[in-house]
Amino acid sequence: MSLKIGIQMDHISTIQIGGDSTFAMALEAKSRGHELFHFHPNDVQMRGGVVRAKMETLDVRDVEGDYFTLGAPVLTELSDLDVILMRQDPPFDMSYITNTHLLERVHPDTLVVNDPASVRNAPEKILVTEFPDLMPETLITRDFGAIKDFRNEFGDIIVKPLYGNGGAGVFRLADGDQNLSSLLEMFDDMFREPLIAQRYLSDVRAGDKRIILVDGEPVGAINRVPPADSARSNMHVGGIAEHAELTPRELEICERIKPVLQEQGFIFVGIDVIGDYMTEINVTSPTGIREVQKFSGTDIAALVLDAIEKRR
Repeated sequence: MSLKIGIQMDHISTIQIGGDSTFAMALEAKSRGHELFHFHPNDVQMRGGVVRAKMETLDVRDVEGDYFTLGAPVLTELSDLDVILMRQDPPFDMSYITNTHLLERVHPDTLVVNDPASVRNAPEKILVTEFPDLMPETLITRDFGAIKDFRNEFGDIIVKPLYGNGGAGVFRLADGDQNLSSLLEMFDDMFREPLIAQRYLSDVRAGDKRIILVDGEPVGAINRVPPADSARSNMHVGGIAEHAELTPRELEICERIKPVLQEQGFIFVGIDVIGDYMTEINVTSPTGIREVQKFSGTDIAALVLDAIEKRR
C-alpha cells in the first residue's frame, strides 16, 4: 500500500546527501512507491484547530548536485498524510517545542516519527538522566558556582549548552584552565537555559560511538574519532567516522533503555557512548544511517520504513 509521507525538515536544498539520514529515508520511501511531500517547520499553521502546512511534492535521486525536485506549494491538512517524519535539526528551542504541540494534534492518526509529545518531554541531554548509572557524573544547572565546584571535584570536565547540537558550544575545561569564568559569563549572555557539565572521559580519544536503534533494537554503529586538536568528535566539526562493532557493555546499555524507547514511541534513535558510558539519547533528528551503510552494509533506512509500515 502506498503511503503519503510528509518530511518536515530544514530545506532540502541545504543538506549534504552523502551523510544525510533524512535523504536516505526519502530514497527508501521512494523505492517502495510511497508519495513524498516536503515542508519546513515555518510552513506549518493552525487555524480553527486544524493543522496545515504549505507542502510540495518531493522527488529524490542519489545524484550529487541534482538530487531533488519539488512541486508547487499547496496548503494541505497534515491529517491528509499517513506519516510525518519530524526531521528538522535542533536547537531544541521554543520554536521546536511549539512545533511538537502542533504535530501532536494529528498524531497518532497521522503517525509522527518520533512521537512529538515524547520528543518534547525527553530532549537528548535530559532523557539520558533516567539512567544515571549508565552515564558519567553529570551536573545540570545555571548555578555557575556549582559548575566551578564540579570542576574542582573532578578536575577535568566538559561544559556545553543543554539544548545544543552538533558539537556546537562544547568546551573541555581541565584543572587549572583559567577560561572557566569567562566561558560561563559568555554562556550567561547567550543562553537562558541551564548548562550541562560532565566529567571528561579520556576514552573519547578512541572515539565517541553512535549506536542507532530502531524500535528499541540496536541495528548498527559507527565510531567517531575526534581530531587531535579537539575534544569534539561530531562529524560536523571534523570527527572521522569509522566502522564499529558493539561491545557487551554497549549491548547491555541498549537492553536497559529499550523498554523506555518503546514505551515512549521512539522509532528511530541514536545514542552516544564513550567508553563504558552513555552520554546522550538523540531522539529529535538522529543521524548516522548512510555512514553505517557505508561501513557495514546495514540498510537502516529500510529498517525504519519497515517499522513505519508495520504501524500503518
